[in-house]
Amino acid sequence: MTIQRPAGMGAFHFSVLSTLRAAQLLRGCTPRVVGLHKYTVIAQCEVAEGKVKQLLSVTADPLAHLALVEPLLEELAVVDAV
Repeated sequence: MTIQRPAGMGAFHFSVLSTLRAAQLLRGCTPRVVGLHKYTVIAQCEVAEGKVKQLLSVTADPLAHLALVEPLLEELAVVDAV
């Protein structure tokens, strides 16, 4: 399986967004793609397919903006701020 990041999205941005989404999946959020994969791969597929997106832009304090991922389908599930 090859996962292509969306056009215009840098590798670091893709990685961070996928990591945040994988954390949500580990906490029990419903996956938005079908497949029997690990949470990290599911998260990458969701970002690649545009099923999750960045809600806020990161500022100088990235810990203040851990709630970056907003699912486009079903329930809104955000990562708790530290």
